[in-house]
Amino acid sequence: LTITPFVTTFLPSPQDVAHAADDIDSSSSLPKTTPISAQWNAIDGLNSEDKKIVSFDKSAYQAMMRDQSRTPLFEQAIVNRLKAAEPDSQIVLDLGTGPFALFAVIAAKNGAKHVYAIEASKEAAATARETIEKLGYGDKITILEGFSTDITLPEKADFAVAEIVGSVASEEGAYATIYDAHKRLLKSPNEASSWIPSRIQTYAAPASYTLQNLFLPPAFDWTKLQGEPVRFNCRDEGLQLVSNPVLIEDISFADIITKGGSQQKQVTFTVDGERVEKNKAAFLEEFKRGNPREAEGLSVTTANSISGIALWPRLLLDDNVEVNSRHFPDGGHQKSHWQTVLPIMSEIPVPVKGGDEVSVTFDFTVPTEVTTPSSYKISGSVVRS
Repeated sequence: LTITPFVTTFLPSPQDVAHAADDIDSSSSLPKTTPISAQWNAIDGLNSEDKKIVSFDKSAYQAMMRDQSRTPLFEQAIVNRLKAAEPDSQIVLDLGTGPFALFAVIAAKNGAKHVYAIEASKEAAATARETIEKLGYGDKITILEGFSTDITLPEKADFAVAEIVGSVASEEGAYATIYDAHKRLLKSPNEASSWIPSRIQTYAAPASYTLQNLFLPPAFDWTKLQGEPVRFNCRDEGLQLVSNPVLIEDISFADIITKGGSQQKQVTFTVDGERVEKNKAAFLEEFKRGNPREAEGLSVTTANSISGIALWPRLLLDDNVEVNSRHFPDGGHQKSHWQTVLPIMSEIPVPVKGGDEVSVTFDFTVPTEVTTPSSYKISGSVVRS
């Protein structure tokens, strides 16, 4: 489910809003602990091929290419890597080259000896071949169609470019792809300089969400999502974080064989009262845009609630270049083609206030088989102070 800014004609009654606001003030009537949980797999709610891998349409590829918080930084990292070696000496591997063969062309243009560009999608691979021929790089770039796990290169690469990073970093099969490439396709896979990015991460924080507060049951049954997370534009003010972000997934490509991909981590977030107060103002503007009669009351109840744990990616391209989908380190809004992922973890929003704790276990199962989707589970409770 992908969310865009809302306009709605459904309005809660003034009595409902007043009662909800009263609940925030009389939190002693609320249970001390409220359980929350969600689980899903990497392809839930996304385009996929044969329900096995995440796939993209042309508009998605164009959004990636035009993302100024991503593409110029990848270009900088590729150029830095090529300049650090002798001219016309580097064999480059581009994993998931896409229809525009964007990073393959950047490498060829900036002095790579040869680029092997692999693309699993038949249609995207065909378009990539047309692209490189039109640009005059047919002798410098070889497009290979299929999963990289099924392909053997004529020679090993000096370094790989792998923008196969999802909004949860591992959801596009990066772990399985890099695990195989590490064993077979690179000359020095244990060196961080052999990989762009060298590391991919997922950050997380509890979040408040306008629409779940606006559309309470029976107006909408949030359990119908069946674990499928809501996906937001990273600039969408309808989602606000209530605590400082925490690193919960960290995959180093150079160390991938020894450190593994599946991760379990227990985290306790503390609701930040200052964030809650700032979120009220942001939510007030959001509710006013939808013209509800009780924007002020809704902004208070929404800011004092959580709907789930928001997740988003961060990429470390090399020692000096990083890509952030949300502002680092506070998780603030900014433009990105990546999305913020929010699994809804309770049938209705869970009331919170500053000082409350959200204690959860992240259980991420990331397989080494590229056609097996990663699975994700978050479970725990809200503990009121």
